[in-house]
Amino acid sequence: MRHPIINRSGKALWLWILASTMQIENVTAATLEVTIQKYQFTPAQISVQAGDTVRWVNREKRQYHSVWFEASGEPEPPYFFPDEWYEKTFNDKGTFPYRCGPHPEMTGVVEVK
Repeated sequence: MRHPIINRSGKALWLWILASTMQIENVTAATLEVTIQKYQFTPAQISVQAGDTVRWVNREKRQYHSVWFEASGEPEPPYFFPDEWYEKTFNDKGTFPYRCGPHPEMTGVVEVK
């Protein structure tokens, strides 16, 4: 018959060894920034991980913009003005093209891995 203290200690040691050999990955969602200036999204293409948020910051002096994922069927969000921003969190993997509603020549892509 095993001694109860030795048995518990053996289990504790085994759990400690198992835990110390496992790689624990600390995954936290990130917020990445896209700048809007001179009628351009910079960077125009950005890669993010699922769960990350992209923040588009309007750095124009006087112009309003929007970030519209038109191809997804979403309605155009409200315009935002200089020094304001728009954020979107991406939970699904894929490639998501977008454009500025009032300036359709301004385009970008978010790739979610």
